[in-house]
Amino acid sequence: MASAAEQMAANLSWSAFGKATELKSRIWFTIGLLIIYRLGTYIPVPGIDGSALRNFMDQAQTGIGGILSMFTGGALGRMGVFALGIMPYISASIIIQLLASMVPSLEQMKKEGEQGRKKINQWTRYATVVLATFQAYGLARSLEAGGLAHDPGLFFQASVVITLVGGTMFLMWVGEQITSRGIGNGISLIIFVGIVAEIPTHIAQFLSQGRTGAISAPVILGVIVMVIAVIAFVVFMERALRKIRIQYPRRQVGMKIYEGQASHLPIKVNPAGVIPAIFASSLLLLPVTISTFSGGQAGPVMATILAYFGPGQPLYLLFYAAMIVFFAYFYTHNVSFKVDDVAENLKNQGGFVPGIRPGKRTEDYLRYVTDRVLVIGSAYLAAVCLLPEFIRGQFSVPFYFGGTSVLIVVSVVMDTINQIQSHLLAHQYESLIERSQLRGRRKAGTPKPKRAPARR
Repeated sequence: MASAAEQMAANLSWSAFGKATELKSRIWFTIGLLIIYRLGTYIPVPGIDGSALRNFMDQAQTGIGGILSMFTGGALGRMGVFALGIMPYISASIIIQLLASMVPSLEQMKKEGEQGRKKINQWTRYATVVLATFQAYGLARSLEAGGLAHDPGLFFQASVVITLVGGTMFLMWVGEQITSRGIGNGISLIIFVGIVAEIPTHIAQFLSQGRTGAISAPVILGVIVMVIAVIAFVVFMERALRKIRIQYPRRQVGMKIYEGQASHLPIKVNPAGVIPAIFASSLLLLPVTISTFSGGQAGPVMATILAYFGPGQPLYLLFYAAMIVFFAYFYTHNVSFKVDDVAENLKNQGGFVPGIRPGKRTEDYLRYVTDRVLVIGSAYLAAVCLLPEFIRGQFSVPFYFGGTSVLIVVSVVMDTINQIQSHLLAHQYESLIERSQLRGRRKAGTPKPKRAPARR
């Protein structure tokens, strides 16, 4: 039998959405900031030769047409003020999280509550500035080497660095505002909008090749069916769980005795999310991107790396899959699902796995289960991320059908829908409480109390 929350979720309708004024204001606030972000992608960096940049981008699509261009919503291809996107902030956040899981002092600070969280967030911002400055300077030098600057020199480098770092910090602020005052995760929504904004252009290029006869109709239909199947597969795998039964003993609170209860500890098949794919893709595309912006002026070492680790090469695919598997295990055990912390929390709460002693034995059992669940999770990530590489290599598909992009889009949509449902459920609960008789009966002759305005 469905629970009360499940019955309420099934009864949600557009009328309930129309009455939730706070939710609507949050959605409009989010949409407004995302529109500002999209407008900023069309504002160019000062000192860029526009015609040379357009000709350059028409010829160089290997590194720029991949994950970096998708993450920045085309701002990198247009060399807009948001050309670096939000990636420096994401990289800094991941680095700080990894350090917090390995350095005892940072781990202790993470457990200090709100004050510790504020310090870690501040350090993340500082790390974002450092990473963005380094990437912006490298991009400025690469633009000069590629002949895309009107007046190369120190002034051009300074203007590029200041503009790109300022754009990244503004995007970081926008993401934090959306998270706190809007709906959904701000950083994820910024990446999501950048990916979705580029999809129509790539689909138009794909269909235009079908009209000219470069790609046959069966291939077009096959790719469309494959995209739908991959999205359905990603949704299924992202919702897949491995539930471990947890038993709580009978306990006495005051004069009452509570019987033992049973619960479940859910372990996602993919606890690391899209982080392994982002790490692996960024590292593998870095040499290609540097070589592309520098106008092909690569040294012998870079040329050798590009020859063996270029997109579509066997070593590239093998190394890509190995890095995804490595980051899936590393990020899960050190950040997203730390089995020692979970086992300690269960022990403190009095819970235990039936047949497993609390403490070290529970920790070993959880690690055993997690390692085997990750075999399926990492294989799923590698398959989704490598499938586009095979499609582009075999059928010459022009648009970037990226597994990382599909993972991000599906995950953000699912998370945003869940948050909208949570707001609607909260609003529905408030209306039920208003109509309930929890206020107690009024005595005869007592005035009727005024209704407090409901939070919308």
